[in-house]
Amino acid sequence: MKLYDGGRAPNPRRVRVFLAEKGIAIPMVPVDMGAMGHKSEELTRRNPLQRLPILELDDGTIITESIAICRYFEELRPEPVLFGKGALGKALVEMWQRRVELNFYAAVAAAFRHIHPAMKEWEVPQVPEWGEANKPKAVEFMRLLDKELADREFIAGDEYSIADITALITVDFMKPARIEMPSDLAHLRRWYETVAARPSAKA
Repeated sequence: MKLYDGGRAPNPRRVRVFLAEKGIAIPMVPVDMGAMGHKSEELTRRNPLQRLPILELDDGTIITESIAICRYFEELRPEPVLFGKGALGKALVEMWQRRVELNFYAAVAAAFRHIHPAMKEWEVPQVPEWGEANKPKAVEFMRLLDKELADREFIAGDEYSIADITALITVDFMKPARIEMPSDLAHLRRWYETVAARPSAKA
């Protein structure tokens, strides 16, 4: 088993943080995305979408998409639970994971990919107006999260989950996307300081 890893890119980092929370260590194959290593013939054979991370099992089975990879490891090692406990817990984590990914992560990614000069050859065509249009969407969702976090410790409830991992990576991704967290979001800031202080956040 080996994981083709993309370094500082947000999706590979999501999987590394998840694995660190689980205490799982697997061989990593570093891929230089800056040099377009993810578009190599070798990796394109494994993932025609030319994206990372890529998990290759010992029998040659390929799993892509960061959340799918995380779900695979959740089944292999259920503890600590990161996808929720019981029917309600799992549903709430799934709900918030999707909300964060679709309304926050996607907005920040769009801003970065369509505005940052380094992405000019990656995002074709690069549409700066679309990037700018997504910045207020990210801020709007942060305000929603701030209200939700007024009465609970983590995004999907009282326990840390994959939804927190996705949101942590998204907040860190805001810096290169040139989006700032509004200073009045005290609950969101408290949450961020808590999750960013976990050892796994350094993965």
